Amino acid sequence: MLSLESDRTKTTKPMMTIYHNPKCRKSREGLQYLHEQGIECTVVEYMKNPLTREQLKELLMKLNLSPIDIVRTQEDEYKEKLKGRTFTDEEWITILIENPKLIKRPIVVRNHKAVLAQPPDEIDRLL
Repeated sequence: MLSLESDRTKTTKPMMTIYHNPKCRKSREGLQYLHEQGIECTVVEYMKNPLTREQLKELLMKLNLSPIDIVRTQEDEYKEKLKGRTFTDEEWITILIENPKLIKRPIVVRNHKAVLAQPPDEIDRLL
């Protein structure tokens, strides 16, 4: 556990978390942007370690978005199975948990706020 003293010494660069898919160009660009800005970050590869319902709800709250707002509508899975159908927010959350590939990325979080880093300079809103 870090002491309060050591936390105060890290005020120059904010710690962030990036929800990242290394196979995604936009996600790689977001991670590169963080590195270029000298921002320390924790990388969460959510395709390998899927989000829980609670984690996804918390991300949505920090983004101030509804589940449908973070759905990748260009994915074949969406076009073939979901396009034109109506779901509640809870149903969308279940769909996104079961199909993490459908989550727009990267999502970058700092404290109680998050942004969908498309384009990567959206991260600046967290600084």
